[in-house]
Amino acid sequence: TDVGWGHQIRSYVLDNSRIKDLRTGVEISNTQKVLDGDLDAFIEASLKQGV
Repeated sequence: TDVGWGHQIRSYVLDNSRIKDLRTGVEISNTQKVLDGDLDAFIEASLKQGV
């Protein structure tokens, strides 16, 4: 695929209670943990789905 400037690859929803990766469907309720760098659940889901 051709990914250039302005092409969106990933979308996240962030509110006070959750972060959701719209591409994989992974939802995490501990927002601070994710903001501190714990991205393992998102990375694992991406690898499993091949995205």
